[in-house]
Amino acid sequence: MDIRSLRYFLAVAREENMTRAAELLHVTQPTLSKTLKSLEGELGKKLFIRRSFSIQLTEEGILLRDRAEDLVAMADKIEQEFMSLDDITGGDLYFGLAESYQIRYLAREIGRFKAAYPGLNYHITSGDTEQVTEKLDKGLLDFAVITSEIPDARKYNYITFPHTDIWGAVMADSHPLAKKKAITADDLTGVPLFSSEQSWDREISEWAGDHFRDLRLEGSFRLSYNGSMFALEGLGVLLTFEHLVDCSEGSGLVFRPLDPVKESSFYLIWGRYQVLTPIAERFLTQVTRSFSKQ
Repeated sequence: MDIRSLRYFLAVAREENMTRAAELLHVTQPTLSKTLKSLEGELGKKLFIRRSFSIQLTEEGILLRDRAEDLVAMADKIEQEFMSLDDITGGDLYFGLAESYQIRYLAREIGRFKAAYPGLNYHITSGDTEQVTEKLDKGLLDFAVITSEIPDARKYNYITFPHTDIWGAVMADSHPLAKKKAITADDLTGVPLFSSEQSWDREISEWAGDHFRDLRLEGSFRLSYNGSMFALEGLGVLLTFEHLVDCSEGSGLVFRPLDPVKESSFYLIWGRYQVLTPIAERFLTQVTRSFSKQ
């Protein structure tokens, strides 16, 4: 199984049509068809169900698609890294970002860095800590931004962001709790709550202590904005960081900090034994210097 075959397979899986995929790949349809049949023979599994005007993935095809996407992305990254070894004017940087208002500090540094290295191309993927560290561990990212306890020094090097994020409750401005200046765990007893599963099991559990067993998770959201729409409709209260959701006057939402105060630190991390490209090394030097001054 080679990368070219996987690229062909992904193109057909994406287009669901052999003719369109062949055109995009600039190969003949017989060549594409022969490659896919060879791939099926090599794996010993049927990857497609061929219909009159479309192609549908089998369960085995769906599994291969998910694995092939990571493999092809990794191959692309390796090629770009080697191409950029002697490139002092640019290259590619890959970031995986958890949600925080402090991402603005990273964006500011990327802007400054791109001004110095106009050949820089940066690629952003978003997700919670679990999602972005998984991609970092697979070698698909240069850096990840996470919120957690201090990162495991056996696996990662890290830089701490300049500030912390404040936890609070986002709710409709008509909600009874909106009248309070701060929200306690007692206030949330019996209230439908929204949070990410990761935060619920870790930060919220830690904050609520013995009261945690009395709290009820109504629904989990990876993106705070989506959760805020449910809060806006009066379906519950979203537990999230300050500044992630528009709670300005007229938005229909309010933010109230938790009591006692709950804060989370953010970290820029990279693999402890990861070999950084020259452009990544230079970016890291800039960020380290900048963050130390704030």
